[in-house]
Amino acid sequence: MLALQSLTAARMAAEIPGVTLEEARKVLAALTRGEPLGAPIAGVRRITLEALRAHGSVPTLTVIDEAASREDPFRKLVLETHDGYRIETVRIPLEKAGRFSVCVSSQAGCALACAFCATGRLGLQRNLESWEIVEQVRLVRATLDRKAGQRVHGVVFQGMGEPMANIDRVIEAVQVLSEPSGLAIDARAVTVCTAGLPSGIRRLARECPRVRLALSLSSARPAVRRSLMPIDKAHPLEDVLEAAAEHARLTGMAPLWAVTLLQGVNDSDEDARALAALARSFAEKTGVRPRVSIVPYNRIDDATDPFHRVPDAGLEAFRDAMASAGIVPHVRYSGGHDVAAACGQLAGRVPAASPAASPALHEG
Repeated sequence: MLALQSLTAARMAAEIPGVTLEEARKVLAALTRGEPLGAPIAGVRRITLEALRAHGSVPTLTVIDEAASREDPFRKLVLETHDGYRIETVRIPLEKAGRFSVCVSSQAGCALACAFCATGRLGLQRNLESWEIVEQVRLVRATLDRKAGQRVHGVVFQGMGEPMANIDRVIEAVQVLSEPSGLAIDARAVTVCTAGLPSGIRRLARECPRVRLALSLSSARPAVRRSLMPIDKAHPLEDVLEAAAEHARLTGMAPLWAVTLLQGVNDSDEDARALAALARSFAEKTGVRPRVSIVPYNRIDDATDPFHRVPDAGLEAFRDAMASAGIVPHVRYSGGHDVAAACGQLAGRVPAASPAASPALHEG
């Protein structure tokens, strides 16, 4: 049975007998408004609704915990799949009041084992289906006060898992998220992040040319990067950047380079100069200058965590060293760390004090 929220209007019309394209658009609009499957929809025939019920359903994920940061407007949902895996989704406030981005997971767990990431310690449990990705956005949307004008403006594939390792389902989800008659999120407001899988980067460029690309680098120095990101052994940074250059040339969009700074590991002036030199080289080859984002480290709640956050003064010193080398990076605000919702902290954990039942979501 088809999960209807994983279909574009064109695919719904093609795969469900008797459904016209115009009816499919109206059905998607109704589902986006939260109307139940099979309820009367203006302009949709009864026989079409019967076909939808016969061939499709609208499955969901179970919300087992919802945690709001006490320090900023970030909010995290811990969700459970039908087969018992836990994933996490984060609602991120944007600068313009009432607009939010949704940080979605693409896998339960992750196989890449990046040293600074809690998800990487879980190992890969399974890929998420496209509907499970889309459903994360729908569930976050349900927490918004839509009568007050709150809305989901963008989506970032930066939650649990490596999106490029599940690229088929990620591309399907992107197409559905940007469906005009559905969630209608501008593809330019969608960012897919990767630790470095060149084949996935190239497919994203070809099949979703309006979607933005973000790379997790860790370090421009190969030995340092390899010690932090085992994927570098299979896909060296040079190969990853060649794929990113192809993405930049095909799309005309600047990639985002994210570097999580770890005290005493990759935060030296030498690291800063190497990163700036790499960014300048990329710009010379492609005509597109990458946007470099420095990410403060968020400690994993684990006694074996070997890393430490770089103090604010150290972040600024790294930024200044890069600026003096010709590249001015942005220091990212990484919110929600008090509820383990920040970059690198997602692991499907539920605090002991949290209720077992799903909390009520706002239905505004």
